[in-house]
Amino acid sequence: MSRKIAFIGLGIMGKPMAINLVKAGHHVTGFNLEQSAIDALVAEGGHGATSIADAVKDAEVVITMVPADPHVEQVILGEGGVLENVAAGTLVIDMSSITPQTSIKVDAAAKAKGVRTLDAPVSGGEAGAVEAVLSIMVGGGADDFAEAKPLFDVLGTTVIHVGPAGAGQTVKAANQLIVAINIEAVAEAVVFLENAGVDLPAALDVLAGGLAGSTVLNRKKANMIDRQFAPGFRIDLHHKDMGIVTTAARAVEAPLPLGSVVAQLVASARANGDGSLDHSALLRGVERLAGREVK
Repeated sequence: MSRKIAFIGLGIMGKPMAINLVKAGHHVTGFNLEQSAIDALVAEGGHGATSIADAVKDAEVVITMVPADPHVEQVILGEGGVLENVAAGTLVIDMSSITPQTSIKVDAAAKAKGVRTLDAPVSGGEAGAVEAVLSIMVGGGADDFAEAKPLFDVLGTTVIHVGPAGAGQTVKAANQLIVAINIEAVAEAVVFLENAGVDLPAALDVLAGGLAGSTVLNRKKANMIDRQFAPGFRIDLHHKDMGIVTTAARAVEAPLPLGSVVAQLVASARANGDGSLDHSALLRGVERLAGREVK
């Protein structure tokens, strides 16, 4: 069944996700601060809007995909935002990666206006968004999840309802913790293997076939071998996410001894000017520690 969808935030992740919804036969109206992203959606058969109000005016479902908590609050709760302009009964799905507390705040504000919400952050990076193989972790009501499931199935291959409002963001925080630690481990292994004079591509291929294999290794080994760090997921954003998980873990008294160290290494990468690079560029930090010249 075709749905009328407003999609707010057509960035690295949002644009391919919106395009995939168009390709699946949905009526998608997009809004973004940069007109070029709207134009790209229109070129694929979508529709463009001049404002959030314009995008959501006839929408049955609103999807937001923006960088951080302040953007979510501005887009959904702010003046001229989603809640000011949607009809009661509309389903608002925030697919950004933010704190669980902000998702709960958004849900409460929406309920007061008769609007339904889901928090549905994703994992898989730009490649996962383009290929429609994202992992989607969803918090909110079971009935609302069931309604949104056909849309999620267009965007990803692993779609799980994990609990009430905010639960999706809690699971995403755990995901980002695991991914950051995994990337750092791969980066350290790369420098170790190179220093030892091993054939790096061959070594990573055989490691990928054993217990050391992971999606991170499969997706990021080419970046590290070629030292190509065009952003699929920026270090700046992973730094934000490590702040989310460390704060959330403190609130529930969960220790993160290894995660705390990796959070500092991510912060160091930003401080060294790598914030706009893909998070696989954590390799550059290990190279600095090894005394290498980093280009």
